[in-house]
Amino acid sequence: MTGRRRYDDACGIARALDAVGERWALLVVRELLFGPKRFATLSRGLPGMSQNVLSQRLRDLEEGGIVRRRILGPPASTRVYELTPRGHELEPVLLALAQWGRKSPLGTHDTEMSVDAMMLALRTTFDPSAARELDVRVALRFDDDLFLAEIRSGRLHLARAEEPVRADVTFDTDVATFRSLAFGRSSLPAKPSFLHGAADLAARFLACFSGPQPAVPADSAH
Repeated sequence: MTGRRRYDDACGIARALDAVGERWALLVVRELLFGPKRFATLSRGLPGMSQNVLSQRLRDLEEGGIVRRRILGPPASTRVYELTPRGHELEPVLLALAQWGRKSPLGTHDTEMSVDAMMLALRTTFDPSAARELDVRVALRFDDDLFLAEIRSGRLHLARAEEPVRADVTFDTDVATFRSLAFGRSSLPAKPSFLHGAADLAARFLACFSGPQPAVPADSAH
């Protein structure tokens, strides 16, 4: 990782930050948690990041053994980036950071989320107690992105999916609309055109997630 600043500290935290502490690095990892992506798709998920910086971060992460490149087989024959096993070990770290970050006020950062960021938010805001008696398969379609969310025995399983997918309820909408519904900013319309399946089941699914937590006052620790 030539030219990068290092902490020169034996602490494990410092060594971890040597690998993923550069700006945007962990967000690149976030965008790859649910599977491999092409460079252009990665760039769309990180609109505030220039392509030059994205290229550099990918090189850094490759050198660190966190990301690797591979070629998808025919008929695509497309180069994609994916997490290595070491990269996937960062998943609980990102989930913990997301949980911690929920206590920070949105402020001017209340901007649009990428699809993968939205899916990660569902995982970190899931309330098992609200889902104890719910047994459902929900398809979440955002343009070319398709995910399947399954709730069983108070647990959420969420993964990228491919057609055809069997689901009890399907949301076919944009991230902003779904985010507003999932986090209580708006209610499910009586007959939403973007919903396929029972509206009551969809409402019970949405009730399993909570919005951002109130900010922690500065003097709360005293």
